[in-house]
Formats: sequence, structure tokens, C-alpha cells
Amino acid sequence: MNRSETRAMKALPGKTGFRILAYMSVAIGAVGVVLPLLPTTPFVILAAYFASKGSPEFARWLEEHPTFGPAIAQWQERRAIPVKAKILACAMMALSWSMLVWLGSTVFVLTVSGLFLLSVAGYLLTRPSC
Repeated sequence: MNRSETRAMKALPGKTGFRILAYMSVAIGAVGVVLPLLPTTPFVILAAYFASKGSPEFARWLEEHPTFGPAIAQWQERRAIPVKAKILACAMMALSWSMLVWLGSTVFVLTVSGLFLLSVAGYLLTRPSC
């Protein structure tokens, strides 16, 4: 075995992990296209990141995809998130937290989850819109 083969074998596990994460993220994002409770955009952006690390071909496919490509391009160029994705994500987080209240979760759970969800919403809302 020569040096390039050895180097390729050492790089394979990391790239394989990124590929798996990319495929899982795009699968979750695809489910989000059908299920209104699951946002698509964050998972597609995450898939593009993982694919860029593990599979340049898959990353290119995502970037050129007619549905996913524009959101990825806006994120890469301006770190912008579509307004529809922001509204949907914030609405689903509010619904999730409301369900915790309705189900009678403890004050600790409501506080921790509420702070986490507010932090995520704050981050989303401070990103530029496209």
C-alpha cells in the first residue's frame, strides 16, 4: 500500500460519518416537506454543510436542486433564512412549548425548554430574511 492509499483510508471514516449525517439531514428535511410540524430549511442547510465535508458531489447536487438550492445559496451568501421558514419554526416552537404546558410538565422542564426555544427563536429572528 502506498502513501496516498494509506491517507485515503485514514480519511474515509470521517468522510463516511459526514456523508451519513448529510443523508440523514436531507431525509429529515424531505420529511419536513410533507409534515407541517417539521421545518425543512434548517435540515437542508445542515445537510449541505455535512455534504461539503464528506461528499462534494452530494453537496453540488443539493446546491443545484431546484427546491433546496435557493435556501442553501441564501444561507451561504448572506446567512439569510426565508421568512416562511422563520415563521414556521417559531410557530412550531410555540406550539411545542404550549403542548408541554397543556400536558402538565414540571416548572423545571417548562423553564429549560422555554429558555432554549426562546434562544433558538432569537437566533432565527436576528438572521437576515430572504
